[in-house]
Amino acid sequence: MGLFRSSELLGIARETMEFTLEACEETHPNEYMGFLRTEDTSQLDLDKTGQVITDVLVIPGTKSSQVSASVRSHMKPNDIRSVGSVHSHPNGVLQPSDADLATFGQGQVHIIIGAPYGWGDWKVFDNHGEQTTLEVLDVELPENHFFDFTQEEIDAELAAEGRLNDLEPDARDSDSGWFF
Repeated sequence: MGLFRSSELLGIARETMEFTLEACEETHPNEYMGFLRTEDTSQLDLDKTGQVITDVLVIPGTKSSQVSASVRSHMKPNDIRSVGSVHSHPNGVLQPSDADLATFGQGQVHIIIGAPYGWGDWKVFDNHGEQTTLEVLDVELPENHFFDFTQEEIDAELAAEGRLNDLEPDARDSDSGWFF
């Protein structure tokens, strides 16, 4: 991928959407939250120019309950491949809340998935909270595409960097610095 990416977001990979729907169902009755990242179409053997959502990043230390999910704002990805967020509404309501709308300015697209987490149970919104569309694309993802690591490996890496305590419960008592 070059230094600059095409600004056109073509859609989301079917495999990525399937993963997200399953993750929301597994997290139920708590909210699920992740961040959307793209891959340039040149890496996906597509004849079109643009970006396809291929990754959903779940940030270590994400707090989740039946009414909200949050991450520390300094842990959010902020790179050229970041395009928005995805989260679930366990109550099935597919409209953004006021809290959702307050965060939508921090990305191009935001997906809300509602219970029971099937193919018809999600909507996409732009950064102004207006409903939009997102095509589900049948693309072949690179074999090394999805992350293959354990929580123990994450903890070991954070410990090596001296950041493990940031994720322990005592360090998360304050809501200061959390992204909702």
